[in-house]
Formats: sequence, structure tokens, C-alpha cells
Amino acid sequence: MKAEEIKTIAIIGAGDMGHGIAQICAMAGLKVNLYDIKQEFVDKGKSKIKGSLEKQVAKQKMSADDLSRTINNIQGFTVLKEAVKDIDYMIEAAPEILDLKTKIFKEADEFAPKHALLASNTSNMSITEMGAATKRPDKVLGIHFFNPVALMLLVEVIRGAKTSDETMNVSYELISKLKNFRGAMVPVRVEKDTPGFIFNRINAPVGMYIAELYERGLVDPEAVDAKVRSIGAPMGPFELRDFTGMDIGMHGAEYFARTLSPEFKPRSWIIKMNEAGTLGKKTGKGFYTWPGGERPKIDMSKADPNFDPMDMVCLQVNEGTKLLEAGVTKSAAEIDKAMVNGGGAAAGPFARARGMGWQKVAERCESISKKLGLNWFMPTETLKKGNIQI
Repeated sequence: MKAEEIKTIAIIGAGDMGHGIAQICAMAGLKVNLYDIKQEFVDKGKSKIKGSLEKQVAKQKMSADDLSRTINNIQGFTVLKEAVKDIDYMIEAAPEILDLKTKIFKEADEFAPKHALLASNTSNMSITEMGAATKRPDKVLGIHFFNPVALMLLVEVIRGAKTSDETMNVSYELISKLKNFRGAMVPVRVEKDTPGFIFNRINAPVGMYIAELYERGLVDPEAVDAKVRSIGAPMGPFELRDFTGMDIGMHGAEYFARTLSPEFKPRSWIIKMNEAGTLGKKTGKGFYTWPGGERPKIDMSKADPNFDPMDMVCLQVNEGTKLLEAGVTKSAAEIDKAMVNGGGAAAGPFARARGMGWQKVAERCESISKKLGLNWFMPTETLKKGNIQI
């Protein structure tokens, strides 16, 4: 198959990620079958797409004809068999529950045409396990978009254990043809199925670091966010937790605890926030209040003078060397490419930390590890030896 032969795509799940993926696929002229378990969910997803496009028309960045054409490219479904029966490609965007995803893949495999490629938008779960639920594991891969899809450019193209080169290459080419409101999507190849892939894996130790500091009462969320934003980051780590959702954060921590190290286990504060239903933006309250979904006001005068954002960068670099050692990606430059386009930072962690010298980065990681008693932060041999090319 070639990318230009892909005409019809099923998006499984009409939530925040699903309807966003459906929107940019429809904008590219693809016929989109948007599926969810209830008609009200499908309708809500289509309504959000229409609202998003209407804003672009109002800004004169899209014509009314283009809006109509895009909307007409989307058809709703509540029966999975019907949604996938005539497709060339599928992107699953269901909740991050592996049993649910494998069930979807098994059913889609049964009813989709034999040539169809089946992808998951999972942020960290095993592509290999999803592929194993099908009779076409060579045609199963990860296609991980970032939230909000209409604005974030990064897409991770992820190889499962049995994903073929053709599946990877066709998918990479397909993503390269898509555009959102900021420009062309930026695909990054992930050559080995590993928890968190590139972007979320690089940020995993930062998440654990921030979670542990807050657990111990060593930091104030707004003070940390103000400090991180003061160096040019678009969003601080606590606001980001709110934005992505405490439920997503807890599920991610649980998954990393099972697959990487028990040290990633959810801290008590995020468990309590999940129990209380204060999940962040999606519920209107988390660390901050999100009035009408609008971003909270961060008081920049509260920036914590004792919090050094370079600690987070050093942990990212160390995690990046683990991915290089494991063959998940081929270069530090590819990691930086992913981090810039996935998070909106001006530069990736390797570019930021290079001026420190790799030995000092390793020493910083070891110091953090010993201070908090968390072995995951200990520097790798690659980092200690400075065997890093950018």
C-alpha cells in the first residue's frame, strides 16, 4: 500500500483526542468514519469539530466552503463493525485501558478489510500486545498525536515487535501529508515498542520528580510553574498535569510502575485528587481553577528562586540516553525534535544541557537520585562517558 491509496479512515473514539484526529484527517480530504459507543458521544465530537472550524472561518483562516467540505467528510458510527468495514486505515483513540484497546483491535481485525492498517493513539501502552490481538500484527502500529491535536505538531510513529517496514513507511508518509492549524504535522519514528515511547518516556522521570517533591511538601505548584515559565516554557509541570488530567496522570504512573520501576507508583496526592474528582481542566478544578476551560492565571511574581528547571532537563537527558542505549530512537537530535514539537519548548533537552557538559549533567542526576532516594535517576553509562552526538 502507498499513502495516497488511503482514502477512508476510522477514528475509534470521539473524545478530545479522537475528534481532533478526525478533524485534521477530514481537513486533508480523507473520508472519516468517527465511532463511539453512544450517539451522544459521536454528536458531541462532531459538534466540537464544527465549533473549532467555525473559529477558523471567523478568523478568515478557512473558507465556509472548506468548513462544509470538512464536515461532510465525517460520518458518525456507533457500531464498530460498520465503522471499519470499508476502511484503509484505523486510529484507535479509546481510553488508556489496555484490555479495552486489545478488544477493539481484535474486533476491528475481524471486520476491517485485509489490507487495512490498524493504529493506536495510545500515549504509552504496548503496541505489540495490541498487534498480538490480531491476525495482522505486521499491519499494527502506534500513531500517537498530542493534545490538542489542532495545535500540536508532533506525531510519534511507533513500531511494534512485528510491525513491518512498509507499515511504518506508509504511516510516516501519511502523517507527513496532514496539517493542523499551526502547520504540517511532524512525524518522529519510534523504532522499538517501549513504555512511553519518546515524548512521554522522556518526561516520565520529570513527572516522578515533581510528584515526589510535592508529596514531601517541598514545592508550591504555582511557584514552580512560574519559575519554569520564566525561562520560556509554555506551561509549568503542575499546570500541565491539570491540562492533561489527573486520571491520565495516575494511569500513566501506574503503567510506568508496572513496566519500568515501582518507583513510578502514583503518590498519595494524585490518588486523593482522583478520588475527589478534581481532575484538572476537564472538571474545572485541579491544582488550579479553569473557568470555562480557560487557562489559569499564574502569578509570575511567585517564581520559586530555589527551584532549578535545569534539574528537570538533566533528568530528561538521562532518560534520553536510556532510549538511545535500547535502540528506541537513533539519535539525540530525533529526541530533541520530538520534545520541541510535542511540548512547544524552544529547544530540546540535549540542546539545552549540552553547554553544561555531560559529566556535570550526570553529576546533577546522581545528586537528585541520592537526595530523594530514587534509583531511577542515577546516570547511565552513556551519560557518564559523554558518548552523545547531537
